[in-house]
Amino acid sequence: MSLRSEEMLHPVISIQAPAGAACRGTMACTAALARALAGRQQVTVTVECYPGVDQQEVLDLFLPLGFDTVIHADDCALPPAELDAALDRDLTDDRVFGIFTVRRLADFYPPDRLAAARQSVADGRRVLVYGVGATLVTEGDVLVYADITRWELQLRFRRGADNWRTARRGLPRLSKYKRGYFAEWRWGDKVKKTCLPVMDFYLDTTTGGSPALAEGGAYRSALDQAVRRPFRLVPYYDPGVWGGDWMKRTFDLPENGSNYAWSFDGVPEENSLLLGFGETVLETPAVNLVFARPRELLGERVHARFGTEFPIRFDMLDTIHGQNLSLQVHPLTEYIQDTFNMRYTQDESYYILDTAGEEGSVWLGIRTGTDPAAMADALRRAQAGGAPFDAARYVNCFPVKKHDHVLIPAGTVHGSGAGTMVLEISATPYIFTFKLWDWGRVDLDGKPRPIHLDHGLANIQWDRDTDYCRRNLLRQDRLVLEGPDGTVTMTGLAEREFIDTFRLTTARSLLLPRDGSVHMLNLVEGEEARITSPDGTFAPFTVHYAQTFILPEAAGAYRLESPSGQTVRAILARVRR
Repeated sequence: MSLRSEEMLHPVISIQAPAGAACRGTMACTAALARALAGRQQVTVTVECYPGVDQQEVLDLFLPLGFDTVIHADDCALPPAELDAALDRDLTDDRVFGIFTVRRLADFYPPDRLAAARQSVADGRRVLVYGVGATLVTEGDVLVYADITRWELQLRFRRGADNWRTARRGLPRLSKYKRGYFAEWRWGDKVKKTCLPVMDFYLDTTTGGSPALAEGGAYRSALDQAVRRPFRLVPYYDPGVWGGDWMKRTFDLPENGSNYAWSFDGVPEENSLLLGFGETVLETPAVNLVFARPRELLGERVHARFGTEFPIRFDMLDTIHGQNLSLQVHPLTEYIQDTFNMRYTQDESYYILDTAGEEGSVWLGIRTGTDPAAMADALRRAQAGGAPFDAARYVNCFPVKKHDHVLIPAGTVHGSGAGTMVLEISATPYIFTFKLWDWGRVDLDGKPRPIHLDHGLANIQWDRDTDYCRRNLLRQDRLVLEGPDGTVTMTGLAEREFIDTFRLTTARSLLLPRDGSVHMLNLVEGEEARITSPDGTFAPFTVHYAQTFILPEAAGAYRLESPSGQTVRAILARVRR
């Protein structure tokens, strides 16, 4: 793997911290904890675990410290079969979609079981309480928070791991992910938010067999440092049936036996951060920064609207030498609120990074004159095994070229065409995609991909026809600044969307003032660019072609610079004023 590829896959944020503030490895972590507990003959250590943490690894780390009482908090919860039954209403019988739970972890812990555990704590001298819900028993004298990244949880599901405290073993990975997304991770995040400000130690369990430990104060200081500078998230790349080879070639990605379809490198709820404490690198969910420092990261006005949710998402869709994406539609706001208990929907856009030839294509909107009933009937017959859906008869297919920006407000039928490299810029509720037609394909596992015709047909905006798309969704660029240092062009103008996008172009140095919103950017042209602070708030930060990066509001004004004097371009997204 090249040095460029290593930096691309593992961007480390260097942290200033006292020597010994973090360590990696079971023996090193146990030794650090032993030093913290030295001389304490009576002590309660509480290890709160995020659902999915390997709790045997936690025990391997803590048991050598010598405890006369060990309490497994999971045993205080409802029995697995009862917990499964209690979740059925929220999870529904759909393969993909559930309803965002409004319940809390404590709802599944009978009071008598918690009371018995607390009595055991009171009767013991050196007590270890560990597991999911450990803080429901007691916060203890020493609080350790054991964490894991969302992507690693998904990989473990694929390798056969089951959900937390379930009697339903060996479920399909979509079912496991659904339970995590709609239930377990919602409880876990609420508990996590209470632990981050007060924990004595943070335990990173993402790398199996190699835990990392940081002092709580050092971890919080690391977040303070990260939120005042530009940074990148740790990207991940995933294969898909329609995937292309552009990312593999451009990013020098490892050979995976197939093409890559997706890149996720701008989704804090999914991606992680690498915090470098000297030689020790700790991996932590990027959403922890959103939870712990929302005002500094998002800006006051964005925090006031979205709370501890990061509302902007960047990802990549690669169909170069691949296939069409599915035809799909995203729910309207009232539909996602009423049906899934989600507060806002996925308006999005496609920024065209590259095409296989001079032009690529995007499926967008309904062809003028289409009869909704006829299209719905054709979709249903195709899904039932009849004639394939004649997409070109009902849906527009527009040619696109590099640097075009296609706007896709919710309710618009869309999909990237083959031979097109897309930077997708959207609001964050990324799971709510209703597939209408998937070209008769099966997924990489040999099974048909989920289709949601009823959901999709309930949300299609039939008036978004050929003329509407040309007038409102294609080639909407508007120059807003032009000067000797470069240009700023507004490209995202869909009135129903809350995200504004701007293309920044310079061969010198372009100053970007702040506007009360976090900025997310991607370098869409040029080998590399440098981000600098006019007042020295942060050290110069280098980004390379097609890398996504975040400028927290607390980082202040910044400059986009071309070190080589060649033209560089970046696309910037912010929450609209």
